[in-house]
Amino acid sequence: MSARDGVGGMGTLGRRQRFENSEFTVRIYPGALAEGTIYCPISARKTTTAAEAIERVIERLQLDRTKCYVLAEVKEFGGEEWILNPSDCPVQRMMLWPRVALEHRPLSGGEDYRFLLRQKNLDGSIHYGGSLQMWLQVTEERRRMVERGLLPQPDSQGDHADLCYLPELNERSLLDNLRSRFRQEKIYTYVGSILIVINPFKFLPIYNPKYVKMYDNHTLGDLEPHIYAVADVAYHAMLQRERNQCIVISGESGSGKTQSTNFLIHHLTALSQKGFASGVEQIILGAGPVLEAFGNAKTAHNNNSSRFGKFIQVNYQESGTVRGAYVEKYLLEKSRLVYQEHNERNYHVFYYLLAGASEDERKAFHLMKPEEYHYLSQDCFAVEGEDLKHDFERLQLAMEMVGFLPATRKQIFCLLSAILHLGNIRYKRKTYRDDSIDICNPEVLPVVSELLEVKEEMLFEALTTRKTVTVGEKLIVPYKLAEAGTVRDSMAKSLYSALFDWIVFRINHALLNVKDLVETTKILSIGVLDIFGFEDYENNSFEQFCINFANERLQHYFNQHIFKLEQEEYRAEGISWHNIDYIDNTGCINLISKKPTALFHLLDEECNFPQATNQTLLDKFKRQHEGNSYIEFPAVMEPAFIIRHYAGKVKYGVKDFREKNTDHMRPDIVALLKSSKNAFICGLMGIDPAATFRWAVLRAYFRALVAFREAGKRHTQKKTGEKTSRRHCMEVPLGGANTYTQNYNDKHPTAATNVHSSEGTVQGYLNKRHNVVLYYQHYQLTVTLRLQHLLNVKSLKYLSNLTLHDRITKSLLHLHKKKKPPSISAQFQASLNKLMETLGQSEPYFVKCIRSNAEKLPLRFNDNLVLRQLRYTGMLETVRIRQSGYNIKYSFKDFVHHFSVLLPEGTSATREGIQQCLDQLDLEPDGYQVGKTMVFLREAERQRLQALLHREVLRRIVTLQRRFRARLERKQFVRMREAAICIQRAWRLWLYRRCTSALVIQTAWRCHQAREAYLHLYSAVVQLQAMGRGYLMRFWGKTKYGDKKTSREKLICGGDSLDGDYGDTGPLLGDMSLTGAHFLTAGQENMSPPCSPDLMLDHGFRDLKENKEPSPKVKRRRSVKISSVALEPEICRRTPNEPLLCCSLQVEEHNGHIFKSTQYSIPTYCEYCSSLIWMMDRACVCKCECACKVAHYVCVFEQFDPELSSRQFGVEVSRLTNDERTVPLVVEKLINYIEMHGLYTEGIYRKSGSTNKIKELKQGLDTDVDSMNLDDYNIHVIASVFKQWLRDLPNPLMTFELYEEFIRAMCLQDKKEMIRGVYSVIDQLSRTHLNTLERLIFHLVRIALQEDTNRMSANALAIVFAPCILRCPDTIDPLQSVQDIGKTTACVEVIICEQMNKYKVRLKDISSLEFAENKAKCRLTLIRRSMVSSDNVTNPTSSLHLVSVSVIYLFLFFGPV
Repeated sequence: MSARDGVGGMGTLGRRQRFENSEFTVRIYPGALAEGTIYCPISARKTTTAAEAIERVIERLQLDRTKCYVLAEVKEFGGEEWILNPSDCPVQRMMLWPRVALEHRPLSGGEDYRFLLRQKNLDGSIHYGGSLQMWLQVTEERRRMVERGLLPQPDSQGDHADLCYLPELNERSLLDNLRSRFRQEKIYTYVGSILIVINPFKFLPIYNPKYVKMYDNHTLGDLEPHIYAVADVAYHAMLQRERNQCIVISGESGSGKTQSTNFLIHHLTALSQKGFASGVEQIILGAGPVLEAFGNAKTAHNNNSSRFGKFIQVNYQESGTVRGAYVEKYLLEKSRLVYQEHNERNYHVFYYLLAGASEDERKAFHLMKPEEYHYLSQDCFAVEGEDLKHDFERLQLAMEMVGFLPATRKQIFCLLSAILHLGNIRYKRKTYRDDSIDICNPEVLPVVSELLEVKEEMLFEALTTRKTVTVGEKLIVPYKLAEAGTVRDSMAKSLYSALFDWIVFRINHALLNVKDLVETTKILSIGVLDIFGFEDYENNSFEQFCINFANERLQHYFNQHIFKLEQEEYRAEGISWHNIDYIDNTGCINLISKKPTALFHLLDEECNFPQATNQTLLDKFKRQHEGNSYIEFPAVMEPAFIIRHYAGKVKYGVKDFREKNTDHMRPDIVALLKSSKNAFICGLMGIDPAATFRWAVLRAYFRALVAFREAGKRHTQKKTGEKTSRRHCMEVPLGGANTYTQNYNDKHPTAATNVHSSEGTVQGYLNKRHNVVLYYQHYQLTVTLRLQHLLNVKSLKYLSNLTLHDRITKSLLHLHKKKKPPSISAQFQASLNKLMETLGQSEPYFVKCIRSNAEKLPLRFNDNLVLRQLRYTGMLETVRIRQSGYNIKYSFKDFVHHFSVLLPEGTSATREGIQQCLDQLDLEPDGYQVGKTMVFLREAERQRLQALLHREVLRRIVTLQRRFRARLERKQFVRMREAAICIQRAWRLWLYRRCTSALVIQTAWRCHQAREAYLHLYSAVVQLQAMGRGYLMRFWGKTKYGDKKTSREKLICGGDSLDGDYGDTGPLLGDMSLTGAHFLTAGQENMSPPCSPDLMLDHGFRDLKENKEPSPKVKRRRSVKISSVALEPEICRRTPNEPLLCCSLQVEEHNGHIFKSTQYSIPTYCEYCSSLIWMMDRACVCKCECACKVAHYVCVFEQFDPELSSRQFGVEVSRLTNDERTVPLVVEKLINYIEMHGLYTEGIYRKSGSTNKIKELKQGLDTDVDSMNLDDYNIHVIASVFKQWLRDLPNPLMTFELYEEFIRAMCLQDKKEMIRGVYSVIDQLSRTHLNTLERLIFHLVRIALQEDTNRMSANALAIVFAPCILRCPDTIDPLQSVQDIGKTTACVEVIICEQMNKYKVRLKDISSLEFAENKAKCRLTLIRRSMVSSDNVTNPTSSLHLVSVSVIYLFLFFGPV
């Protein structure tokens, strides 16, 4: 249900009357009465009754009129329905709803406020026919299957999606079809491959990512008409045919061309992303809002009218990804900057800046209110429904996406403020002289000079006087009052035009691909033309004349492509055809642009005469074209002329024609701006970007040279002062020397550092020099990366050559040249000629935008306005030629190649062979013709051929599948036969054993006796071995502290890692009674987690094998694992040719962990701060198996100190929790933010964020979690930081101790047993780990439930989070850990899926209880009303009966208590 935007403004009687007559769109949900229809939109006024609304719904849905229907209002989903009386007004009831219910209305059943159509039974009761929620779900699923092509498209109810299928072709049928679709909110209609768009003046929910995927790789006509379908067809046609495509969008001002362009660009970038977004796509999407802010304004016809034309050319690679792009602009309307007509505004950016700037920016830019500016205070200030602050934030974000740095944005806004303040300068005549002027408000001059960074005196002279050079002298002549205002406005317009050109140039440079500068490969492209629409205002001037001429050229191009060229091709191919007449506007184009008598040419001639006036220009027009049928002159003496355009007659006033055609800026003003201290403003004045860039480089070089010299002087003075201070220190007493040195170090910390470093060791000196070298290498790499995105002369020259035809602004700023610059009309014609040349080299697609009404009311269809636009665009003739023409063309070779499956084998690409094959197919004779070199098909025949081709391909696929399945069945039969033979063999064997049962029993009894004897002997041997080994271990312990045996002797005795390090940290082995398995594992570190006896025995035998015969693989693994403390002595005893990896310094114990200080000679990364541990830096290694970290010395001791460290990453979960907070604060904060803002983001955990942003957010959370604002970061950055927190845990959530238990549970065959085993292992987790794991799994369940939107299934989440929460210990073999990846992923997926099922079951129970509760309430209310109405006299028996009935209903719905 939606209301029109005409609700506001009821202050006066006229506006009240307009509101009473406004139409609204009411959505009525028919439910099960109309299968396949979710809602039926109808138009209604405020006085429309419910009976009239029901009648319109019955007529629209073609319901059974013999039944009785009522309208019900629902204000709560699943709640009580209020039946409307026939005289009630639905619109009045709808106006009482909240605004959110009127604006945000999703298509699926998620809203609370709605109107329902119900059937009324004969007894007066309401027939519900099932649950509303279940019906909505079934209807939505049916609609999705229709969109995917699994169900047939529903029959059109009186309208056609393609106007070529109209049974009766005339203007009335054309208009009725468009009106019928428009009232159903279907604004798109096809005319063959041409798309008609009717602007609804409201946003419709048909542009979300679901529709992008729905129209992917579909031909036109398969689905409902849409702007995405045109973009998709153009994209795939470009890739298949390898030809450039272009989409021409045309229409009047206010018809929705700019919005259609935005939808096209978004869809083209979405098609090219291939699952990820590159930088070019982001720049293309960000360029749109920037150009709209600086080039669009509110007009009488449109709130967001483009006051310039643009052609966006998106270049693609052969793979379909975006290679680069180029934006070309046409004729910015500069006069709007200084003057606006009634009910119009200036450009959007000024209002955005004034409303969204912060207080600091307002002070820095001297911003005021819009009413205080002359350029903004001429008419209206606000637009209904506009949020200027939000638009300013959106503009800044778009400028950041394009690549504008904060300093550049500040300079741009500063220049905009200067332009506004420049317009506030007012002039007056001096009292003592008549020919001189003065400035009324001199307080504005300092503000303008400060913003432009020019001298105030020079600015005053440039705005009040002009310099004229005569023979031998220079004259300073003051301006007249009218001339001064013109000069001021000319300066403002030129500044804004130069700024706009600079913005377009920088956008093109950001979109430029560096490969285009060196490669000459063929580039595929899709161009989207969004040019100003046809305009006809009360006062039309030079801008409207140029705009309408551009639309004439586009209409001529459309006629040439649709009518003339197509009919000429039919005649050349020799097929039977009858010509169709159309309106040819060639005469109007020749009148305006064909030399030597064209209006543009005559205008340029008049601009060359100093004495020419508006009247002389009009007289010249009359003399040259008095008898031309395309131009008329008013009967009264009026300085105007009338042009008969294709869209109708337009009257143009010749006032300011000559001035706007040569809108030059005086050299005094140009010199003033070039003298600015601001390099940005000086760059705007340069005519050649490459030359300006060279001067900037040269200027930067000399500034750097001077800065280096000054730094050298300061350094020399500093060294001299340091020597003097040392000499004085030797002369002062001992106590005074200490005081003086301390004071000097306090004032000069750098010098103090140098003194202390000079007194250090040689090793410290080498470390310092090495750090300097590494810093230089890192800096050089950073500079190399940055240089890839900077300006260079080659790219600037390349872009300058692309815009040689457009030098409007630059030519107006340089009048000192001998060659006179071309006029604006001449340059505009050159730009149009280049545009037509580009369009001529591409395959065009046309989008015709139509304005639905002139009042900009939502969903209002004005028949006369729409019919006028259909007439002058030639839609009737277009439909006629599309109906009778052949819009599908194939060359003989392409036809045989495309339909080779349908054609007989050996069919030649000749006219006779193709004609014979087409005659054999089941096609309409009028649907195709074979020409001399091409095959012509109509759309219906092409679709029939495609259906036959699809059916034949499916038949062949089924044949292949049949043979493959037969082979599989054969293999299955052979396998079953072998299984039967095996069963028979086993049965026969059982029979044989049954016959020899006595012998088997005897054998078993004898075996039992032998087993008993063996076990007795085995236990005795084991006891003897234990005693002997205990004695040996005690003997070795004494030798270790007394005789100090060599390592070789220890190895001979059988110990692999039983060295001196164990005796310091573990118990004496002589005090332990070790079995064989314990003895073999006694060399391991005593801090490893406890293992089962089987695992210990297995590890023992493995270590024994390694001691005897160490394999090369084991040696390589042991040598790489430098953190193993038990092997460090062996590493230090290296061979002479073996490189030194590390050298041990000392062993320290801290917080129950044992750390060994180490220095590495190879690059190693710290596992806490992720930075590089440089050579000779002090590092430490944890000897415990629970951590095994390699880190800086400072990082480790800061990490393990709970009082001095506030770190959140890389610490135990128990340190981050307490009795009040069961889940760590950083986890709760990150998960809550992701669930609030990123639940529906596609690939939320699959895509990664910026590395710099991730590091910045991680450091901020480590510093202070509470004060960290997550709104400043992208959602992918936050998700990446959350995964990083999980990976950095020393002990993962599903701990190392339980890793083997989880793997063992996943090896169970029965699924129920496996799930039960996994949950039993989870119950063994500690309370802190269990609480955090429960919060994480609940979060992942919420993510997986939105799989349709974010594309993150349970399997995808398990793949991402399994390495984070279920990691294998470092003691496990790497090969074994790789083999366990599938099991760990499956384990996490099982947990997520199981919790998701429990979540869905719980939600279903809640919904059932709520529905039952509401049902019971409704029934009890009806019973109570009936009981009260039937008893007019108070009767205690009736009350008792009511209570009993209530109890019965409660018992029926809720069961016994």
